[in-house]
Amino acid sequence: MQRVEILGTPVDLVDLEQTLDWIENRIAQPGPHCAQIITTNPEAVVRAQAEPALQQALRECELITADGVGIVWAVRLLTGHRLRDRVPGSEILPAVFERFGSRLRVYFLGAAPGVAGRAAQNARARWGIQVCGVQDGYFSDEEAVLEAIRQAQPDLLVVGMGERQDTFIHRNKARLAAKVAIGVGGMIDVLAGEVKRAPLWAQRLKIEWLVRIALDRRRWGRFPRLLHFVRLVLLEKRSKTLKNRGGVIPDSKR
Repeated sequence: MQRVEILGTPVDLVDLEQTLDWIENRIAQPGPHCAQIITTNPEAVVRAQAEPALQQALRECELITADGVGIVWAVRLLTGHRLRDRVPGSEILPAVFERFGSRLRVYFLGAAPGVAGRAAQNARARWGIQVCGVQDGYFSDEEAVLEAIRQAQPDLLVVGMGERQDTFIHRNKARLAAKVAIGVGGMIDVLAGEVKRAPLWAQRLKIEWLVRIALDRRRWGRFPRLLHFVRLVLLEKRSKTLKNRGGVIPDSKR
């Protein structure tokens, strides 16, 4: 597995099938602590510039996949490598459930009260997975949650807690007693039937993220981060080009 870096953030050059193989290997041969998967996107890369805890989580993560066409584009532009496709949590999760079925013990953590339970119930009915625990994301006693997960010892810990999910996993990975943990954003809501994925045409055109933002006013505030990501990538590309040519970047352009 090859790892590259964009704007200080690592990205592993894997496709969905390689990601599933990696998960299977980690479950079959677990390490000394929980292995973390982060599906990174442009917003996370921008946030990491100002959030040391997230930057550390990204740098110390065992597997980082490209969640979104923006990451795929940045990897190609800045490193010359071509990812076959993006590997978002919305595709990883159902694919993992499909591959393992009843062999997989899953703990669902996140979303509003009652939602994780419905997501777990639906996933069990559809794929036959074993549900070994459920907890919503609105908890105040983190120690109690960690102890519940430790007692359950899941193969896969699914965490849907928005922007805090990846730092939560990273901060506690030595204590989770899960073999693999992955942050999946709003996918728990999708599995519960609370939120629908974008239409198939948007998924095929790889603009699902854009449709979600356009249809949800709460997401409109994310546009500045996306634009800032594009600006940072283009500046980095210009810097690399000038260095290769032996040029100097004027102070006013830095």
